[in-house]
Amino acid sequence: MSERRISGFRHADRVSRRRFLQKSAAGVLAPTIVSATALGRGGAVAASERITLGFIGVGAMGSGHLNWMLRFPETQVLAVCDVDRWRREHGLRMVRQAYAVSRPEGDPWSCEAYRDLRDLIQRDDIDGVVISPGDRWHAVATVEAAKAGKDIYCEKPTSLTIEEALAMMRVVQRYGRVFQTGLQQRSTPEFVRACRLVQEGRLGKIHYVYVGHPGTCDYLNLPAEPVPDGLDWDLWLGPVPWRPYNSRFHPYGKPAGVVPWHICRTFGASNLTSNTVHAFDVVQWALGADGSGPVSVSPPGVGEFPMLTYRYASGELLHVDWRVNPRVHPVPEGWSPDTSIQPFGALFVGEDGWIHVGRQGFLESHPADLVAETEQAERGRVLANHHQNWLDCIRSRERTVCDALVGCGSSIVSHVGCIAHWTGRELRWDPERAEFDDSLANRMRSRPLREPWRLV
Repeated sequence: MSERRISGFRHADRVSRRRFLQKSAAGVLAPTIVSATALGRGGAVAASERITLGFIGVGAMGSGHLNWMLRFPETQVLAVCDVDRWRREHGLRMVRQAYAVSRPEGDPWSCEAYRDLRDLIQRDDIDGVVISPGDRWHAVATVEAAKAGKDIYCEKPTSLTIEEALAMMRVVQRYGRVFQTGLQQRSTPEFVRACRLVQEGRLGKIHYVYVGHPGTCDYLNLPAEPVPDGLDWDLWLGPVPWRPYNSRFHPYGKPAGVVPWHICRTFGASNLTSNTVHAFDVVQWALGADGSGPVSVSPPGVGEFPMLTYRYASGELLHVDWRVNPRVHPVPEGWSPDTSIQPFGALFVGEDGWIHVGRQGFLESHPADLVAETEQAERGRVLANHHQNWLDCIRSRERTVCDALVGCGSSIVSHVGCIAHWTGRELRWDPERAEFDDSLANRMRSRPLREPWRLV
């Protein structure tokens, strides 16, 4: 792929992207979304009015999405797809059992199971697809789905590489598809409140941000094992280079974990892309950096700090570690160094205090009344969940809370950190051009895809 192509957006594309983000910035900061129930769609919905869905990948994450979507009366699941026969059949049973209970007698419905995602995507009676296989499949599946006119819900991280993320942004915009990234904290009240407080300047100038889940991975060669009957291993690999089957990459049948394959760089990048991407998304959001990003990154032990550290153009430092380290950082007033950063959350430290938010379901601040002051203002604000937001936007054709421009941008932050790890170098990053100041790092922005898969 040419240097011109991989460098990201042309100038006109960058301007359009920037204006698009600025125009809808208020909606991203604090979306007020009316749910389908509030619109009167909470009861039975005529078959002709339902949003028809197909599910690509029904393992741990995919079956969770499927279970949730089956609860919406405005949806109808027409297809499930997985290269693992046990999971494929299990997904089909989930749909049949759910509809045997929820659909009234005489309500026509059917669901088909597929091994190859191309067969599902080619169906012209499917409105949207939920993409939940491993990272290696996200970009290719998104491109194929967008070209086929499907709206898309894609799990995080959106891509395996920076170039894939850029391709996803382009194709979703080109074909006018509604896209939601599975970074559901954009639809979680605690995170909405925390990001609003930061953006409103309640902490003053932000100096530091801390997030957890450091670490990445390298290539891992495991011994070949017999491919289980019922698993299409070649199709499981899809666009990545061929490797022999090993059950640590994919335990056949009932999922033993969410992302067992992320131990190997061929398939993922471990913590930074599987976990920390959630926290990076919160940081991008709160700092108003959607559509942009950090301008430099240093890996652990290189440069001024012993942990992975990003710097933003306005001077904010983003440290990736399990907790605030008093040996190298000033401990904020009111903060205990023994406190771990909440899972998938962030600690924002400003000149006037700090806010700590995460998946444990509570919001902390110093001074303590900073959060309490906002509680009354938050009452009465309706915030639909992440799936409902996608469905509502499919109908309205409006922008979701975490569309391709936002979700892919947060994934790129993860990839930038991985490349700093793998090069062992302090790097300058240009978020507008999507380029490093380092030739080796720039080569790592992309990987060749195995035939016959394409990103066009």
